[in-house]
Amino acid sequence: MNYQFEFGWLAEYYPQIVKGIGITVELIAVGAVAGISLGIFCAWVRALGPAWLKPIIALYVELIRNTPFLIQIFFIFFGLPSLGPQLSELQAANVAMVVNLGAYSCEIIRAGIQATPKGQFEAGASLAMTRFETFRHVVLVPSLQRIWPALSSQVVIVMLGSAVVSQIAAEDLTFAANFIQSRTFRAFEAYIVSTTVYLALAVLLRQVLAMVGGLIFPRRAVP
Repeated sequence: MNYQFEFGWLAEYYPQIVKGIGITVELIAVGAVAGISLGIFCAWVRALGPAWLKPIIALYVELIRNTPFLIQIFFIFFGLPSLGPQLSELQAANVAMVVNLGAYSCEIIRAGIQATPKGQFEAGASLAMTRFETFRHVVLVPSLQRIWPALSSQVVIVMLGSAVVSQIAAEDLTFAANFIQSRTFRAFEAYIVSTTVYLALAVLLRQVLAMVGGLIFPRRAVP
């Protein structure tokens, strides 16, 4: 049996594909900014923060890092409404992305903080800085510079993992591919297109993150 490739449906369904790409980009943009910010806060708590808060953050990190992303999304979208919060599909997907990336980036950033020479902390103390001021002004930027490649890779991994948000009907790229194949019965072609787009997004995201890193961090040796 000879399979005949057919991509004529692209003209009809390109609005769904474009919408799916837009939502995927939105998810990773919100997830990256808010997730890394959450990760920085959690890393500060685990490395230098108040003792009473450390067990709470440690529990959050271990819970997220040791449960499937899909289950986290289901819990946020289907479970939380039982306690009151009502979230749309896109809101639940955004929250899940932030929570997931926050936990993983916390450990990556904490590794950068722990690799900081003790002299940096002593220098901050000698200038009468508080521990938080030392972290903000002396430790944070070199720590991020040190782990930026690993953090960038984690952001890309989370972007690719966002494909599962289609399971709660968030209309991302995977949702668009599922919709198209259910209408055209051209599953092979639909998923070839979505795979190609995900590949392009991953490559582009790596380039953007590398450019951001070059703009944020000075080109000098990291202490």
